[in-house]
Amino acid sequence: MADQMQELVTELPGLKDVSGVYAVADGWVARGDAALAADLGIALTRTYGSTPQMWQYRSVFEHLLRLLATTGGPENVAQALRLVSSVEAADEKLDRHTASVLASSHEVTGLAAAFTGRASEELRACLLHELVLRGVAVEEVPGISRWATSPHWSHHPLRRLPLTLSDVEAGADLPRYSVHGSSYSTPYTSPEGREPTAITRVPALSARETTTPAAATAMAEAVANWAEESNGRIEARVFELPEPLDAGSVPNALLALGLECLRGVGKKTALSAAVCPPGQAWRVLFAAASLGGAYNSGSYGAYGRLAAWRSLAALAGSPEGAPAAEVEARVRDCVWLGFDAGTKWFEHVSWDIGLSALAPGGRSLAVLAATDTD
Repeated sequence: MADQMQELVTELPGLKDVSGVYAVADGWVARGDAALAADLGIALTRTYGSTPQMWQYRSVFEHLLRLLATTGGPENVAQALRLVSSVEAADEKLDRHTASVLASSHEVTGLAAAFTGRASEELRACLLHELVLRGVAVEEVPGISRWATSPHWSHHPLRRLPLTLSDVEAGADLPRYSVHGSSYSTPYTSPEGREPTAITRVPALSARETTTPAAATAMAEAVANWAEESNGRIEARVFELPEPLDAGSVPNALLALGLECLRGVGKKTALSAAVCPPGQAWRVLFAAASLGGAYNSGSYGAYGRLAAWRSLAALAGSPEGAPAAEVEARVRDCVWLGFDAGTKWFEHVSWDIGLSALAPGGRSLAVLAATDTD
């Protein structure tokens, strides 16, 4: 077996097709030798981990991880954790990915070992919130509750998130994984069941822009990966209004703010806008953050949840660092609209977002638009 392992490692760079390596690993796991698949992944990482551009290595390592993480049984979970926890493979992005795959593929009782055995603190934190997103009452699960409620990870950024889902977070779009890959749906459409209103007349409105760099960054956090890791662009702005607006006046107001994303709206190019519940706004932001754009894979569920709430809080005008309950209350008190337009600013491929939040009292309007293309 040692000779076969060494042969697989040595010959990998010269292969034009790695399906034979897949087949060997699949056979090991099928007959209960999951440790051999993890051994191969660790050996490959020790040999080729410093050359991540080598496609054979990337492909085989990802197959081994999916194979172990999606195959039922505690030994497969244990070996998946062993693979990603090896010093050579340790990586925060890998931890986030692994947590998402494990949470989507196993019953929670089979994942408790991750919180007492071999797993990094980052993987545990991500796995905890991946389970929360899937409706698991983590504080009631033996083996998880003690770690989840312990103070030693109190400074971790994910600790700010509640261990239960709010109603606003219902219906999160989560990926599904198999040994062959993943699939998911995206919510970048007008709210279901609502007919958007086409607006073409540009009204007069003497709004004052109050956007600060910090506010723009916070509002755009959920979509930042589209611009930083793909081909996207973002517009995030806040305006103080001369008099209170109601929900019905927001579409016209959007046209009067000088937004880059709406430049060109007129007789031949209409703005479509519709009031949406805060849950729809959260769902769109969560998908953008967790799933990514055209050329990246996003932050996965746990950090996607955090980014969505940070963007939602900033759009709602909630103070930085406010408790989760206060942020949610503020979000619920805002009027949310989704919008889109046939302007040249939007790419009109698959990844287009337009959101606005009218603050309680109607005197402040925050706008976030984002687009990406392949």
